[in-house]
Order: sequence, then C-alpha cells, then structure tokens
Amino acid sequence: MPDNTAHARRDDSPEESRRALLRRTFDEDAELYDRARPGYPPELYEDLAELAGARPGSRVLEVGCGTGQATVPLSGRDCRITAVEAGPHMAAIARRNLAGAPAVKVVTAEFESWPLPAEPFDVVLAATAFHWIDPTVRMPKAADALRRGGALAVVRSQHVMGGTEEFFIKVQRCYERFDPKTPPGLRPPAASDVDNSDHAEEVARSGRFDPTAFRRYEQDLTYTTSEYLELLRTYSGHRALPQAARNGLLACIADLIDGRYGGRVTKRYLIELGVSRRR
Repeated sequence: MPDNTAHARRDDSPEESRRALLRRTFDEDAELYDRARPGYPPELYEDLAELAGARPGSRVLEVGCGTGQATVPLSGRDCRITAVEAGPHMAAIARRNLAGAPAVKVVTAEFESWPLPAEPFDVVLAATAFHWIDPTVRMPKAADALRRGGALAVVRSQHVMGGTEEFFIKVQRCYERFDPKTPPGLRPPAASDVDNSDHAEEVARSGRFDPTAFRRYEQDLTYTTSEYLELLRTYSGHRALPQAARNGLLACIADLIDGRYGGRVTKRYLIELGVSRRR
C-alpha cells in the first residue's frame, strides 16, 4: 500500500497560490466549459491503449477530469475509471455526462489530498490537467498510485501556428491593449518548435519512471465568432482579467473576426501524449 505521508504538505509559495486561484476559475461556469472545450483526436485513444495499456478492463485513475472531455471516450473503451476532479460543479457535470457508464466513478476532491485506494491502478491519466497539480506532489503520488509497470499518461495541448494565421497575428493588438501583461509581438510557435524536454526532465528527476515516449497530433478546429468567444471565456487567464478589461478584449476580438474574417476563424492545436512506465 503506498505511503502518502509525503504528500500531505502543500507548497504555499506565491506561484502555488496563483496556480490554485487560477485552477478554481474553471468551476465558476462549468456548463460553459463543458460546451466550449474541445475533446481529443481518436488517434490519442489508440495510442493510450498501445503505449499505456488503457484497454478494456484496465483500472484507470484520471486526474482532473473536468467535465469528461477525455473520460467519456475512454469509458467507451470499457476501462474501469476513477476520475478525480477538484471543482464540484465540474464533477457534477462529469457525472451527468457519464451517467450511462457504470464502470466510471467521479470523485470530487483535490488529487493532492485525495487518499489513494489500496489497489493500485494500471494507468494514471491527466488530460490537460497535470500542470495544475502541485509540482511537489504530482510525480511521486502518480507513481504511488500505479502498480509496478503501470503507466503515467500526460496529455498537453497548445495553440500552434496554422489555421487562420493572420488573425492570430492581428489579434495581439487587442491583447496588448486590454492586457498589459501581454508580451509585444507574441506569436504562436510552429509545432516543430514546441519542446517537450521539461516534462521528460521532470519524469527523469522523479526517479520513479522509465524514459517517456511521446506521440503528437495536430488538429484544426473552426469556430464562429460566438463559439470562439465562449472558448476564450473558459481560459483561466482571460477569466482572471478585471471585468472591464475582459469585456473590452472580447469585444475587440469579436469585431476583428466579424469585420475581417467573415465571422469564422480556425485554430490549430498541437496535442502531445507522454507515457512513462513506473519502474
């Protein structure tokens, strides 16, 4: 049975306090999050089965399930899932979305303080959520949750160059006007320039896992003006802006999409899966 005493302490640094504050913003409008946040490409679930062993009957612990963006398709593959979600409103919607999946249990709790069950898991999955977990806790507790040879699967998503490229260059004027923390001239990186060494190094430093295997996927999603604004309203950085600045920013973006791009823009995502086996 894993020893969880090392995970009781939380880092109360300013960075950790800000992380906790931003993480709570997602729960403020969970229905919007459920409606606006995209899912993941089908190939990712095939690779979860191949690399991590997320196959029918496997025991999966999902950390930060949100409203079930990854949980729902994974449940369709007959995995036995325990999904831990800190936000009570998000967890309630996840239960609603998974009402027809008896092999899924949604737990409302912070992963950092949630007591691990005695039986270890085959897979620990975090889909666009691992960076929100206390960095002093996430690797050792994920390892403790796994059986020997089990897999930690971390999914990360990033906006990259592509889609309606000109829009994402011009829209920076809106951000620079309404969010003074915006670096001037900010541009989405090319997918080939996105570096995954930070995650690989964190895995290596933990001493608990074998080297990480990575798979990458790109997907273009097209949004109407209203759909894109809804998506932006789910982002923690946008939600954390003062209301007047947020309203001004969204109005500026809407004017640009409607006035220059016919009311539709396409955003390119790079989605990366990293799988690390517990030693």
